[in-house]
Amino acid sequence: MSACVPTRATDPNRTERTHPPHSPPPPGPRRFRIAGADVSASIAVFLIALPLSLGIALATGAPLQAGLVAAAVGGLVAGRLGGSPLQVSGPAAGLTVVTADLIQRYGWRTTCAITVLAGLAQLGLGCLRVARGALAVSPAIVHGMLAGIGVTIAVAQLHIVLGGTPQSSVPDNLRALPAQLADMRLASVSVSVLTLALLLLWPRLPGRTGRLLRKVPAALVAVAGATAAAALAGLRLPKVDLPSWSNHALAGLPEGPVLGLVAAVLTTTLVCSVQSLLGAVAVDKLVAARPGGLSARVGRSRLDRELLGQGAANIVSGSLGGLPIAGVAVRSSANVHAGAVSRNSTMLHGVLVVIAALLMVPILELIPLASLAALVMAVGIQMVSLNHIRTVTRHREVWVYAVTTLGVVSLGVLEGVALGIAMAVGVALHRLTRTRITHEEKEGVHHVHVRGQLTFLAVPRLSRTLHLVPHGSDTVVELDGSFMDHAAYETLQDWQKTHTAQGGSVEITGRHPGTRISEPQSGSDCRCRPWTPWRNHQCDGPHSTPPAEKNPDGSDRSEPDPTGPGGASGHELARGISAFQRNTAPLVRSELARLAREGQRPSQLFLTCADSRLVTSMITSSGPGDLFVVRNVGNLVPRPGEESGDDSVAAAIEYAVDVLRVRSITVCGHSGCGAMQALLNSEPGGARTPLKRWLRHGLPSLERMADASLPWGRLAGRSPEDAVEQLCLTNVVQQLEHLRAHDSVARALDEGALELHGMYFHVGEAEAYLLTETDAGGVFDRVRESDLTA
Repeated sequence: MSACVPTRATDPNRTERTHPPHSPPPPGPRRFRIAGADVSASIAVFLIALPLSLGIALATGAPLQAGLVAAAVGGLVAGRLGGSPLQVSGPAAGLTVVTADLIQRYGWRTTCAITVLAGLAQLGLGCLRVARGALAVSPAIVHGMLAGIGVTIAVAQLHIVLGGTPQSSVPDNLRALPAQLADMRLASVSVSVLTLALLLLWPRLPGRTGRLLRKVPAALVAVAGATAAAALAGLRLPKVDLPSWSNHALAGLPEGPVLGLVAAVLTTTLVCSVQSLLGAVAVDKLVAARPGGLSARVGRSRLDRELLGQGAANIVSGSLGGLPIAGVAVRSSANVHAGAVSRNSTMLHGVLVVIAALLMVPILELIPLASLAALVMAVGIQMVSLNHIRTVTRHREVWVYAVTTLGVVSLGVLEGVALGIAMAVGVALHRLTRTRITHEEKEGVHHVHVRGQLTFLAVPRLSRTLHLVPHGSDTVVELDGSFMDHAAYETLQDWQKTHTAQGGSVEITGRHPGTRISEPQSGSDCRCRPWTPWRNHQCDGPHSTPPAEKNPDGSDRSEPDPTGPGGASGHELARGISAFQRNTAPLVRSELARLAREGQRPSQLFLTCADSRLVTSMITSSGPGDLFVVRNVGNLVPRPGEESGDDSVAAAIEYAVDVLRVRSITVCGHSGCGAMQALLNSEPGGARTPLKRWLRHGLPSLERMADASLPWGRLAGRSPEDAVEQLCLTNVVQQLEHLRAHDSVARALDEGALELHGMYFHVGEAEAYLLTETDAGGVFDRVRESDLTA
C-alpha cells in the first residue's frame, strides 16, 4: 500500500478541493472593523494615559513631550506587535527611578540611546525565547522592587508638592525634607491637596449619579479639577511647558564609561521586560475573570512575542526621543474593565495621544506641575501594596521583600534586585536545611514527626530519632513537608522494613493524619508502583514474575496466566479492582456519594481519541464529575446532516450543551495517532470497512492540510516533525469548525455561554499544548504554571 502524503507543491494532476453539499460557502475577504467596545475602551485608557504620561516625564526630569511620545509609541507599536492583545504599554511608574538616574548621569540624548539599546536587547531575548525565564524571579523580589520604586517616587514628588525641587536620591530627599517643610509654598500645597482629594473621593461617589460619574477616570478629574481651580483662583504656579516639536531632542550616540552604559542597558532591559511580562500574565487573569463570553474572544498572551513587541517599541521610542516603555498595570486593567476585545483599543488610544500632543498643547500647558506631582506621588504610594505584603508574609518571604525594597531605596534598582535574589537563595537554602524531627509516645504508640524538607542533610538526625523507637512497637511517622530526596527515602524505607521484620508496625502518613503515603512491606517482595498495570507488569505475590518478553515494536509481551480468571488480562482486571476497593474507594467514597445525590454537573465536554495512552483525568488533573468525556477513533466530530450512521457524537454534544450546560468544549488530539496515520495511508476505493466509513469524517482535515492557501500549524514555535503530526494538529482545528456547525453549539456561542478550546497532547514528551491561534493554521503553545500564578 503506497502512502499518499499531501504536499504543498503545485501538482497539475491534483484533484481540486471539493466541498460536500452541506459545507458552508468559503468566507469572503475580511473587512477591517473596530468594535464599539474597543472604541470606548480606548477613550477611557487615553484619558488615564494623558495626565500620567506627563506626570511620569516630570518625575524623571525628562522633557514632558517624551512622556507623550512613549505613550503614543507604546500604543501603536507595542499594541500592534506585542503578544498580549489587551495590555497597554507606555511610560511606566516602575521605570521612573531608573530613567531619572540615567538622565542625571548621562543626559537626555544618551538616555534615549540607552533605551534603543535596551530595545535591541529585548529583541534578542525574544528571539532566544527566554521570556518565561523572567517569570522565574520570585514574586517577593518583584513586589519589593516595585515597592522600593514607589517609595522613591513618593519621596521625590513630595518636594514638588511642597513647591520645591527634589534631590537625586532618597536619603538626600529625606535630609532636605525638614527645610522644605519650613519653606513650603501654600499655592502648590493647596493644588496638590485638591488633586489628592479628588483622586481619593471620586471613585467613592455614591448613588446612581455617582455610578455614571465614576466612568470618567479619577486621574483626569483630579488634574482637570486642580487646573480649573488654580486658573479661577489666579494662582501663579509653575505649569507644564511643552517646547516646540521642532526643538524636540532625539537620541544621540551614547557617551560615558562602557561598563556604566552596559549596566544601564541591562537595568533598563530587566525592569522593562519583567514588568511587561508580569503585566501580560496579570492581564490574562483579568480577561479570564470577565463574565460571559468576552474572555473567549481574546487569546492568551504569547510572552515571547510580547517581549519582541516591547523591544520594537523601545527602539522606536528611544529613537524619537521618548521615555522607556513597559506594560502599565493601571492602563491595562482599565482597558480590560472597559470591555476591550482586541488590540485595536490599545492602538486607537495611541492615535488619540498623537492627536492630543499635536492639537491640545495650549490646554496641556495650563496644568500646574504640582498637580501632576501629586498624581504621580499617589501612584508611587499605591505601588507599596498592603496586599502584597500580606501575601509574602503568608509565604514566609517577608525578608526577601524587605531587603529588596530597602536595597532599591538606598542603592538603586539593579543593586536592590541583586540583594533580593541573594536573600531569596539564602531563604531557600535555610528552608532546605531546617528540619525538625521529634519523637513522643502516646498511649503505647510511638509518633515520629518530621517538619520541613527531608534531605540527606537531615538523615543523621532522622536515623538517631528512628533508633529511639523500641523494637516491635507500633509506630506512626508523620511527614510534614513537600520534599524527600533519595537518601532520606532509602533510610526511612530500610528502617521500616527492619522494624516490620522485628514484629512492629509502621504507618507513614502525610500532612494530615490518616493520609497514607506508604505502606509496610507485608512479607512480599513486591515493589509495584501504582501505575505498573499500565505497563503490563505482573506481580502475583511473594515471587516476582520473570521479565516479560518483548514484542517486535519493543513493548512488553506477557503470557496468559492460567490461574487468573480469563488469563493474564482477567487477573490484571481483578487485581486492579481489588486495589481500587482497598486503597482508592475509601478516599473517594464521600465525593461519589455526593455526586450520586446531586447528579452529574460537569463544567467541560472533553472530546478526545480512544487511544489507550491518553488518560484524560491525569492530563487535566480532574476528578469524578469534572469532565463529560467522549472518546472515539481520531477525536472526530462529524458535521451535522451527514449520513454517518452514528449519531452518538452529535447526541453527546447536544446533551452536554443543552442539558448539562457545560461551559467549554475541548477537542484534544495527540501524537502518534493511528487514525491520522490511517488517513494518510488511505487509498480511494477498496472495501468499505467500518473503520474506513468512520474515518471519512477526517477527510476535511486531510483537505485542509493539503490546501496550499492555508499555512501549516506550529507546535510551541516549531514546525511539526512529520506529516502525521501536522495532520494531528490540523485535525484539531478542523474538528473545532465542525463543532461550530452544530445548532446547540452555535446557539450557546452566540449567547456567550460556551467556549471552544483546542488541545494537543504529545505522548512521548508528556506535554500538553493549547491552541492559541487559528488564523495562522493552528498555533499550539505549552501550558506553564507561571501563566497562572505569576
